Amino acid sequence: MTPQLFLDDLQVGQRFVCPGATLTESDIIAFAMHYDPQPFHIDAVAAAESLYGGLIASGFQVIALCFRLFIQQGQFRAASMGSPGMDDLRWYAPVRPGDTLHTEVEVLEVNPSRSKPDRGIARLQYAAINQRGEQVAGFIVRHLLRINQNN
Repeated sequence: MTPQLFLDDLQVGQRFVCPGATLTESDIIAFAMHYDPQPFHIDAVAAAESLYGGLIASGFQVIALCFRLFIQQGQFRAASMGSPGMDDLRWYAPVRPGDTLHTEVEVLEVNPSRSKPDRGIARLQYAAINQRGEQVAGFIVRHLLRINQNN
C-alpha cells in the first residue's frame, strides 16, 4: 500500500519519479478525435506533410498522462481536495507513437492556509520525460491538500 502524504509531510525539494506509459498511434488518434482534432494528431497522411513530419500526440494528452502517472500512485488519496489551478505550462518537444513517458515531480512550495488550519497549497513542478531522457512538457500544479489531523 502506498504511504499517504499530507501537506505537512511534504518538504521543498522532495522528488517523486513515476513509472512510464507508452502512447500508441491509436491512443493518440482516439484522444485527439475527442479533444484536439487537428490534422497532425488524427491523420497520419496530413501529419506526414506537416511541420512535424508525422503523427504527434496532443499536448493536452501529454499533460493529462503526466498528471495521471503521478496521481495514480495514490500518495495524495487521503489528502487531496482538488486544485485551484496550474501555472507555467510548456510543451518542449513532440510526442510520437511509441514514445514512453514517465513523470518526475518536485515540491516547490508548501504553504499552510492562514484562514483554514486543516489545509494548504503545495506547488509541485511536473516534468514529462520521454524514453531518451528528454523533457517534453512541464507545468506546475497547485495541489490543495489536507493537513494530517492525526499528528
